[in-house]
Parts: sequence; structure tokens; C-alpha cells
Amino acid sequence: MSKLDGNERWKTKMLMSEHVDQYEQQEKGEDGSRTMLTNAERTMVRDLILLPYIDTMVSKSIEEIERSGNMLTRTYLMAGRYIQNRVMQDTYRLQKELKQRNIRVLADEQEDFLMYYKIFFRGYQERFGLTRDIMRTEISLRLTRYTSELGTVLKEHMK
Repeated sequence: MSKLDGNERWKTKMLMSEHVDQYEQQEKGEDGSRTMLTNAERTMVRDLILLPYIDTMVSKSIEEIERSGNMLTRTYLMAGRYIQNRVMQDTYRLQKELKQRNIRVLADEQEDFLMYYKIFFRGYQERFGLTRDIMRTEISLRLTRYTSELGTVLKEHMK
């Protein structure tokens, strides 16, 4: 990356086509494949990191529901198991997709509010960090999406 990347002033400047070609060639490896992670791949890595946390949270909730004497225990258990099943499906899909792209993710270290992971991809290595606040927000958004999906499935089943 050059010093001008991310500098908004240079976006409107005219570039010569050979400079564009050189820049694009720098981003690609010798064999023409991409050497850097794309944003979509980073999102997949982030999701793969978060899904086990979601599974753990749902499992704990299912255990609490099983112990409670709630009248709707069976309904809550079915909803929890549906969400847990979707988490497992998404985890499997992401693992398969990342394996096809030759990307591996390993936990690295944990500091106070930051969790680091090592990403190995196409012969390169990168360090990826997530703060607890970001993780909490993303987990909440994902759980909301799963719950909404469950609501849609139930509505369609009732028709």
C-alpha cells in the first residue's frame, strides 16, 4: 500500500492507465492471484470467529430453559435448537468456503479488551483483532437476524 491509499484528496486526481495497471499488479501475486484478503474474506473470517461464541450463548440459554419450570419451555427449546442448527450450518458453510480459498484462522492472544487471531492465506500471514464491544455488537446483530429468520419461517408455516 502506498502513502496515498486512503487519502481522499487523491481520489479525484487523474491517473495514467499504466499507473493503474502497476498498482493492480502490485495487489496481485506473480501467478495473477490476489495476495491480500478482500473485504468479503475478512467478513467471513470475522463471522467464523463469532459463530462459536453464538453457539455457546445459545447452548447456555437452552440449559437455563431446560432447568426452568416455564410453561413455554418446549417452544423456547425448539426456537433455541433452530438457531443452534442455523449457527452450525453457517459455520460449516464458512469453513468450507475459507478452505476453498486457502484461508486458515487460529486464535493468537487475548489482551484486556482485544482478541487477536492469526490468518494464514495464500502463503501470507496477517494478524486480525476484535474488541469485545465489536464482538458483542456483531453477536447481537447475528442473533437478531437468526430470530427474525425463525419468525419468517413460523409465519410461512402458519399459512
